[in-house]
Amino acid sequence: MSDPRVFLEYLRLGHFGAFHNYTVGPFGSQLNVVLGANESGKTTLASLVGGILFGWDKGPLARNDYRPEYGDRSGALLFSDGRTLAREGEDAPVTGAVELMEDIDKDTFHTMFSLDSDELKSLRNSTDTTAKLLTASTGTASSPAAALARLNTQLESFTAPEGECSIPHLIERRNALREQQQIASDQADRWRAHDRELHGLTEEREAMAERVEESRRLVESLAAAKAAVCSLDTERTKLTAEIERLNVSRNEATAALEEHERGLDERLVRMTGNEDRSLRDRLDVLAAQQQRLAHATDVARTNYTSSAAVYEALLETVNEEEDRRNKQAEHRIQVAFCVVVPAVLFLLGVPLFIEGRATASLSYMAIGFLLSVFAFIMVVAGFALLFRPDKAGSARKQRFEDAQWVMVQDAKKMEACQAEESQFATRVAHELADEGLSRAEGSLRQARVLLDEARDARSAMALCRQRQQAAIARAAQVSDRLGEIAAERAAALEQAGLPPDASQVDVDGEYDRRLRQRAGLLEAFEEMNRRAGELEAVLSQAARSTEFDRCKIEVQQVCTRLDEAKTDFGRLLLAKRMLEAALATWEATQQPEVYAQASRLLALMTEGRWVEVSLTSEGALQVTDAAGIVRPPAHLSLGTCQQLYLSLRISLLSSAATVGRSIPVLADDILVNFDDRRRLGAARALVELSQHRQVILFTGHESVARALKKAAKQASSPAVLIEL
Repeated sequence: MSDPRVFLEYLRLGHFGAFHNYTVGPFGSQLNVVLGANESGKTTLASLVGGILFGWDKGPLARNDYRPEYGDRSGALLFSDGRTLAREGEDAPVTGAVELMEDIDKDTFHTMFSLDSDELKSLRNSTDTTAKLLTASTGTASSPAAALARLNTQLESFTAPEGECSIPHLIERRNALREQQQIASDQADRWRAHDRELHGLTEEREAMAERVEESRRLVESLAAAKAAVCSLDTERTKLTAEIERLNVSRNEATAALEEHERGLDERLVRMTGNEDRSLRDRLDVLAAQQQRLAHATDVARTNYTSSAAVYEALLETVNEEEDRRNKQAEHRIQVAFCVVVPAVLFLLGVPLFIEGRATASLSYMAIGFLLSVFAFIMVVAGFALLFRPDKAGSARKQRFEDAQWVMVQDAKKMEACQAEESQFATRVAHELADEGLSRAEGSLRQARVLLDEARDARSAMALCRQRQQAAIARAAQVSDRLGEIAAERAAALEQAGLPPDASQVDVDGEYDRRLRQRAGLLEAFEEMNRRAGELEAVLSQAARSTEFDRCKIEVQQVCTRLDEAKTDFGRLLLAKRMLEAALATWEATQQPEVYAQASRLLALMTEGRWVEVSLTSEGALQVTDAAGIVRPPAHLSLGTCQQLYLSLRISLLSSAATVGRSIPVLADDILVNFDDRRRLGAARALVELSQHRQVILFTGHESVARALKKAAKQASSPAVLIEL
């Protein structure tokens, strides 16, 4: 009885992507469906298995490598027999039951065990993958197909253009070394000729060195004379131009001084600083007095204007005709009041009194008596009013006279202030004229302006005198220096062996001639030295050279390695022929079964539309439909092409059931491009694969999950559904 199948039971995510200490499971030993929405972690789980087995993905930054935000990636695979495979940290190795993955490599895992919709579009190197997978369980130490691949690699190393064991490279190296050996022999003959030439150059170099030294001394002497003459001539030119500028400056200063003297009064020109300050203080005192007088005049003028306005206002308010009419009307009213009203009262009172006496009525008598008395009182009051003096008129007249007196007084005061101000202005004008400021015309402000101008003029005159003196002194220094320059120039030319009156052109010509002479000598001397140095270097190298001996030894070594390489190449060719014969025999018995099973599965998925999967004579994959038409995979639709490669993978995995038997087959939404009927056929094929291997299919579509459960139920096979 065979051992029970070991399968993946739990997935433990330590730190991976967005997951932290998360466990998924338990999984069954056959078909497992992991259902989850988008971004629920299905692809993350599939990537975790590959990362634990063969290392974490370290692709470019644009690719999702599921690095957690904090910590390193880690996870573990827990199998049904208690064994585990784990990887903790970024660069940590896989630990645990590594024997579970010894018979598959990374390429085989990603090609056959980890499938997605993109992986199902092709099967790269289908022949090599088939051979590698189906020969992995032959019982040998390594797969015969893998051994043949390594053998071909070794044979290519013997025939490659480059390499340690390359026969063409060793032959080329041997021939090159033989040529080097001949070249080294010829070189020894040339070295002996160089030694004879070096001895002949020694005396010529000594004589040439003396000539070069003499030429150097002459050139240095001429260079010093040239520099001195050039410097002295430049200085002389500058000094000559400076004398001209000094003369111009002196003349300008003299003219400016005369102009300033003509524009000022003689007293202002001779005025000292103390006198200027004393005069300015006097001007300040006069200005203060002038300001006080002006203020008094302004006050008097203001008072006069005010009193005149009051007087004129009174004149405008006095109207004698109207006053006379008012007085007449008032007099008439008073007369009427004194005569008419008492007469009326008297006329009423007397009859009443008489009537009362006549009738013996006291009331009439009292009323008549009272009216008569009241009439008499009114007559007395009226005459009193009539002859009372006019106080309002007297007051009005008094105000008019007061206003006129004030106006006259203010006018006199204003005239006095104006006269005093005029006298002060005359006095100021005389004082300014006495001080040489007659141009100010009595204006203190203009006098200050003239003083400022005079002070500026005196400063400018002082500067002009300084410029005159400085120009005269500097001109004397420049004249002395010009005499010194002439003497120094003659001495420098005499020291260089040139006449004292030689020009700069003569000095430059002689210097250039000596330079060319020295350059020729130096060139000849350098050529001798260079040649001697070359000969000495060549002879020194010749003394240390072992090239000829080295070439002989290397030729023998290469010949020996070439003989050994030819022997090894013959042995490898024999081994290759034996392996090719064994693989041909294996392919004749194993591959037809694989492609027959793939044809059956493809017909199951496509409901008999495509019936056969086979290889061409060149090893290319092809498929035949029910009508017998053969087509390559490139001419199939996307869904049919994925069904073809899925059937081929299922057939290979079923045929090599012992290879990676504990590693689950991971399928990430591989049925999304199938229609409902073909999806059911593919589900049946996956259920059939789950009889031999554990299958974990990740999907986000409930219809795919229902199709898989239906196919498992029809085949009476268990199926586990895990929802994320």
